[in-house]
Amino acid sequence: MATTHPVEILMTEHRTIERVLAAVENRLAESACSVFPYEFMTQALDFFCNFADGCHHAKEEELLFPLLEARGVARERGPVGCMLKEHVQGRASLATVRANLDGARDGSAEALGAVHDAAAGYLGMLREHIYKEDNILFQMAIRALSADDVSQLAASFIEPSNPRLSPETREQYARLADTLCAVPVSV
Repeated sequence: MATTHPVEILMTEHRTIERVLAAVENRLAESACSVFPYEFMTQALDFFCNFADGCHHAKEEELLFPLLEARGVARERGPVGCMLKEHVQGRASLATVRANLDGARDGSAEALGAVHDAAAGYLGMLREHIYKEDNILFQMAIRALSADDVSQLAASFIEPSNPRLSPETREQYARLADTLCAVPVSV
């Protein structure tokens, strides 16, 4: 039985993340003319914090990036360091959204602006981040990882004893992504 390359797993997760990014962008554009989508944004924040960051970025930071470094891919002033900095930047944007959600729900113009600005920054940054990973870093990984590395990494990506990486967690957030993307948008 052939092992799914860990890069393919990460890229498949990227497609799910991109779908939710588009849904958030659409809902925020719609909300400029209507009521702030508090429940939707709360669920989107859950998705980004616990799937995009807690599951997907955990695979990169705890498993893939250290292995790439061990195989000679530079961290400092290199692609791994750049990706790590962007993960931190994304967390800061999500923290700003989280800190302003209640105010936005209550109609605070300042909080609404903070949510929209932080979300827009996050959306743009994460799209560029995904592009760089798919087209640069992951291509380096394909060349740098041995067959044994690929097998071990793929097994680690679905470690059932780690709740952030378990197949159940992935399925839970795939369902949430489907829910978020199914919300009708009327402009």
